[in-house]
Amino acid sequence: MEIYNIEPDTVCKRLLKSLDESSCNFLAVAEIENRLKEAGFSELRQELAWSIVRGGKYYIKKNDSAIFAIIIGEKPISETGFHIISAHSDSPCFKIKPNAEIYGDGGVVSLNVEKYGGGILYTWFDRPLSISGRVMVAGEDALHPRTLLVDLKRAVATIPHLAIHFNRGVNEGNPLSVQKDMKPVLGYYSQEQIAEFKAKGGLVKVLVADELNIKPEDILEYELCLYPIEPSGLAGASGEYVQSARLDDLEMAFSGLEALLVAPEKADSTRVLAIFDNEETGSGTKQGAHSPVLRDAMERIVKILEGCDGQSVYRAVANSFMISADNAHAWHPNYNEKYDPTNHPVIGGGPVIKINANCKYMTDAQGSAVFSQLCKEAGVRCQYFVNHADVAGGSTLGNISSAQFDIPGVDMGAAIWAMHSARETAGVSDYVDCVKVFRKFYEK
Repeated sequence: MEIYNIEPDTVCKRLLKSLDESSCNFLAVAEIENRLKEAGFSELRQELAWSIVRGGKYYIKKNDSAIFAIIIGEKPISETGFHIISAHSDSPCFKIKPNAEIYGDGGVVSLNVEKYGGGILYTWFDRPLSISGRVMVAGEDALHPRTLLVDLKRAVATIPHLAIHFNRGVNEGNPLSVQKDMKPVLGYYSQEQIAEFKAKGGLVKVLVADELNIKPEDILEYELCLYPIEPSGLAGASGEYVQSARLDDLEMAFSGLEALLVAPEKADSTRVLAIFDNEETGSGTKQGAHSPVLRDAMERIVKILEGCDGQSVYRAVANSFMISADNAHAWHPNYNEKYDPTNHPVIGGGPVIKINANCKYMTDAQGSAVFSQLCKEAGVRCQYFVNHADVAGGSTLGNISSAQFDIPGVDMGAAIWAMHSARETAGVSDYVDCVKVFRKFYEK
C-alpha cells in the first residue's frame, strides 16, 4: 500500500521541504532517516548482531553522513540480486576550521574557513549564511563521544564582496583566494565581548552551544559548515524550475527515497537506496563510495539469509544492478559552444543517461539499454549527456563503486544549471520523472 501521495505538486513540495531541512550532509541523512522511520524501517548497527527477515525494511548509517536503506526481497538474493540506487549527501561548501575566529579592526570577527569540494566561489558573496553540522560532546567513555546535530537556521554570517571601486576589472575576470577573499564575517563586538568569547573557546562554540543549550566548553570537537539560508523555491514563468542550494546531489537522493517509499512493499528483488558521503572530494573515506561499506552490508545480508556456501554472495552481485544517480549538466542557452552538438540534455527533457568513452561513468551499452527500457515502461522520456570531445569530464559514484564489486549499472541524473553554484536550477518535471523511473526499477 502506498504511504505517500506522488502527485507532482505534492512530490515537489516534499522536495523543497527536505532540501531546506538538509543544510549539510549530516542533516540530509537525518532527514532521510526520519522519513524511513516514519515508513517503518528499523536501524541495523554495524557493531551489533543483525536479525533480518524477508520483507523486512532496514537502514544502516555510517558516520552520521551516509545511509543505506534496504527492503529485503521475497526471493533468494542470489537469484534476484540487489536493485541499488546510489546518490550522495554532500555538496560543495565552506567548512569552519578549528580556532576559526579572526579578530580585526573595530571588533570585526571573521572566520577562517576551508573550501570543501569544487564550488563556484563567487556565487557565495553577499549572501546570508548560516551554520550547521555536528558537534561531539562527552559520552560514556573516551572512545564513544556523543554526537549532536545543529542548525542555527538564521543568518549569522556573510562574505562581503570588495566594492568595484577598488577592483575596476572585477567583471573581466576575478581570481579568488579562499584564504584571503572568502572569509565570512560574523559581526562586530566590544573588546569585553571578544575577551569573553575567547575564554569560552571562541564565538563559533558560543553560538553553537547556545543553540544546543549546552556550555561551550562541553564541545570537544565540531564539523561545521556554512550554507546559504535562502529557502528553496520555484522559478520560471510557469513555475517549471526548482532553485535551491545542494540540488547536486540531494535532488537524486530524495527522488530515490520517494521511489523506495512508494514502491510495492513486496518484490522479488532486494531493493537498496545507498546515500554515500564525500563524493565531492573523491569518495575515499569510510563513508564514501570507494569504501567497502555497501559491499560489506550486502555480503552480510546474503550470508545471514542464505548461509555461507561460498557462491551466494557472488551470484547475488552478478544478478544485481546499480543506478548511479548524480545530476547532469543541462544545455545552457548562453554557452552552446560548451556542449556536444548532438548529446546535450535540456531541463524538462527527462532523466539523463551519462556516457563517457574513457569510462568516467559506469554506463555501457547494457546499462544504458536497461535504463532506457525502464524509462519507456515508466512512460518517461530520457536523454543523453556526452562531453564535448575537447572537454574533460568528471566522474561519479558508479565507476568508483565498481572498484568494490563488479556490478552492472548506469550513471544518470537530472539535468541542472550552475552545478556547484550556491544556488542551482533544475526542472520540476525531471524530478517527478526520476521518481517514476526509480519506482519502476524498484518494482522489478
